[in-house]
Amino acid sequence: MLRSINPATGEVVKTYESHSDEGVEKIVNSVDKIGHHWRSTSFMFRGQLMQNLASLLKSKKEELAMLMALEMGKVKREGIAEVEKCAWVCEYYAANAEAFLENEPIATEATKSYVSYQPLGTILAIMPWNFPFWQVFRFAAPTLMAGNTAVLKHASNVPGCAMAIEELFREAGFPENVFRTLLISSKQVAKVIQHKAVKAVSLTGSTPAGKSVAALAGAELKKCVLELGGSDPYLILEDADIDRAAKKCVAGRLLNAGQSCIGAKRFIVEEKVYAHFLEVFTHEMATADFGDPTDEESTIGPLARTDLRDELHQQVVDSVAKGAEVIIGGEIPHREGAYYPPTILENVQPGMPAYDEELFGPVASVIKVKDVKEAIQVANDTVFGLGAAVFTRNFKRGEHIAEIELEAGACFVNDFVKSDPRLPFGGIKTSGFGRELAEQGIKEFMNIKTVVVK
Repeated sequence: MLRSINPATGEVVKTYESHSDEGVEKIVNSVDKIGHHWRSTSFMFRGQLMQNLASLLKSKKEELAMLMALEMGKVKREGIAEVEKCAWVCEYYAANAEAFLENEPIATEATKSYVSYQPLGTILAIMPWNFPFWQVFRFAAPTLMAGNTAVLKHASNVPGCAMAIEELFREAGFPENVFRTLLISSKQVAKVIQHKAVKAVSLTGSTPAGKSVAALAGAELKKCVLELGGSDPYLILEDADIDRAAKKCVAGRLLNAGQSCIGAKRFIVEEKVYAHFLEVFTHEMATADFGDPTDEESTIGPLARTDLRDELHQQVVDSVAKGAEVIIGGEIPHREGAYYPPTILENVQPGMPAYDEELFGPVASVIKVKDVKEAIQVANDTVFGLGAAVFTRNFKRGEHIAEIELEAGACFVNDFVKSDPRLPFGGIKTSGFGRELAEQGIKEFMNIKTVVVK
């Protein structure tokens, strides 16, 4: 049994019957069976269904945003934006999948030689709760447009979102069983990965979860794409537009109540502008309004669960015990729900959770450095490598730092890191491997086949 619990109130929203092992077997076999038909359909046919899906998402964005608010606490305006982004990725791949997967001629001594992209079959997606629609659709749109089928194991605290996504595909006209949801526990995942019909795995989640799934997939010699944790560094150089940089940094830190793998987390500031940045940054963080996620005025909702809130607070407590100082926040509020206030820590040093670990909530670590060389060293002094940003008025220097110096999969200049259907997305080091989105993402779950004709 899976329970959907409102993190703002602690009330049970709805309960869902879990799938038994026998039920899972039946669903996976059904998805595998339809795959032979689905891969033979045209890009035009799949694209029309994907366009239908995009229209459906747009028409139901208020309803779906409310579902996210109730299940994991996302404020309504962010939920609406998330659904609109899902529609965008559907439209993007409907328009571009065929061109991305065209045969590529290669000149050899043969009469004809080329690279062909063929679907692998059924792909398992293991997805998290923090962006319960976007994470699924950024996987599903390219995967299905490529001719693969999909089964989804969603996070156990968002079963309503999981079932709503399956129903959206059905309502958009996709053949039954092209996309199915499995309401299962983490303990049942291994059997699904081992199922002969499942050809590959995509996981977005924590680094420990990624290691576990990678080990299981590797034992079966099945490909996986992993998008894992992050502790994204933001470099604020002495020539930056400080007011603009501070606003962008706050937006990057507080999006989704800070529950984002690519959320801005460590703010590395050159000492000449440190005081100015901290003043503006503190003001912007302090004015954020956290409250009921269904309220149009709220800018930050609760964290998704009270245990996650408590883990975050313990990281703050442990960091303070080792010498970090709280500028604002840092206390669990006396109110119902899994709320945590916008928090700023300074004097953050190696050995503290606020320096070494991912803080999955609205907590910012501010670090003073002497110069740009030290800023880059501190930025790269992490096991993670998902996103990074640099703020400077010298665009050429900023671009060089982003391209060459920073060790991450996505590096932005003068903006906070975000995903975009047109750009590949993923990380390095313990932030995972493989890419989602763009042309690179749709090719991850394809047989890149060499064809030679003599």
